[in-house]
Amino acid sequence: MTTKKKDYYELLGVSRDSTDEDIKKAFRKLALKYHPDRNKDKDAPEKFKEINEAYQVLIDPEKRAKYDRFGHAGVEGAGGVGFEGFENFGGFGDIFDAFFGGGNTRQRNSRTRGADIQVQISISFEEAAFGVKKTIDLDRTELCEKCKGTRSEPGSKPITCLNCAGTGEVKRSQQSMFGQFVQVTTCERCRGEGTVIVNVCSGCKGSGQELKSRKIEVSIPGGIESGMKVRIKNEGEAGFNQGPAGDLFVVINIQPHKYFFREGNDVIYRKRVSITSAVLGAKLNVPTLDGENEIQIPKGTQTGDVIKLKDLGITHLRNDSRRGDQLVIVMVVTPEQLTTEQKRLFDDLSKTIQEPSDDSENTYKWFDKLRKVFGYD
Repeated sequence: MTTKKKDYYELLGVSRDSTDEDIKKAFRKLALKYHPDRNKDKDAPEKFKEINEAYQVLIDPEKRAKYDRFGHAGVEGAGGVGFEGFENFGGFGDIFDAFFGGGNTRQRNSRTRGADIQVQISISFEEAAFGVKKTIDLDRTELCEKCKGTRSEPGSKPITCLNCAGTGEVKRSQQSMFGQFVQVTTCERCRGEGTVIVNVCSGCKGSGQELKSRKIEVSIPGGIESGMKVRIKNEGEAGFNQGPAGDLFVVINIQPHKYFFREGNDVIYRKRVSITSAVLGAKLNVPTLDGENEIQIPKGTQTGDVIKLKDLGITHLRNDSRRGDQLVIVMVVTPEQLTTEQKRLFDDLSKTIQEPSDDSENTYKWFDKLRKVFGYD
């Protein structure tokens, strides 16, 4: 009794209008599932044989056309070849490497960009505010001065590799159940370069590179912040095979200031004033990034009041003609120890000044201001 063959499209789980790519994807999935090296079910070999036969027909345009017109009768004897071809492969991984383009074939060496280098430097608060030039010491690989990266002694040139005829690849043919496959591997002699160095450079021992210590000047713009990077093109590691050098990235760390704080482009300074200066008003000096500056403390100044010194802040990073402001936050200091005479004067004063009432409406605003004064934001 003759067993009726299954429909090839049904075997692969694809429709009759499927593309070649659809058929390939379906076959790959089923082949991975039913390959005898992975699937130990007793029906797996026969199932694999069926899907292989279906694939061999449907992937071939001529055979597929005959199958679509005449069915199995149109391609009788044109199906898969069975399992006889498996002995030429080492196992499951080998057959699929050959069929699906795997393996260890390495692309021929080409111009490769050098690696980037990242270093970190610390600068002062003032240097970050106005910008500065710094010189850093750097160890990096550069092209060999003697051979200029060619890896050959000056006056000598590489020769064409005889093993691969300059292609950098070696082809190997194998017969399998799918037919003949050509496996391409990297030439072991020239390592994929296609050429062999006859006279190796004595300066770099054939690497084309050497380690050098350099001093690199870095221009740091005003307004930069901690954690930002300054990029210097082509100051990184040397490239390979005459490829361009990488870049140098300088990460900025700004040292804290003794009494200045930064808020964007503004400089924050907390000025402690006596209770008498706050009540009566006074002219006092405060430090700025540009030196001492006199400010006027208005009469009745409260803790948290802000006096703005325009254009005495930090340079704008993208516009060095502009600067932020310096914000002087007043902190009224209540004396903790008084002389007998001072205590008498305050006692007399307290009899003439009424105790202020609570201002619940502005309580939260006052707390927000206090948080900024003490740097809790």
